[in-house]
Amino acid sequence: MIDILKRGLLAGIGATVTTKERVEAALDEFVAKGKLSAEEAKAATDKIIAEGKEEFENQRNAWDEFTAELIKKANFATQDDIRSLEEKIEALEAKLKEPEPAAAE
Repeated sequence: MIDILKRGLLAGIGATVTTKERVEAALDEFVAKGKLSAEEAKAATDKIIAEGKEEFENQRNAWDEFTAELIKKANFATQDDIRSLEEKIEALEAKLKEPEPAAAE
């Protein structure tokens, strides 16, 4: 399942690159036809790319939140959980190594 999700994410990245190339090509056509100046085309390209990057980051953050929620619902141990258990085990081992107090006679 993770592989499928990774492929979907990578496809999205590929689509972003393809979209950039298509945007540049379309705007170049407008420049060639005299409908846009080169500066306007550059500004439009930069704006579209910036918005695309922002949307990609938003989607990536949403993806991170989604996967974190899935892991939480699946009740998998997190690194913090494991670290906490390791600390408890170390504390118990240390207690076991302590000498027992002498019994009062």
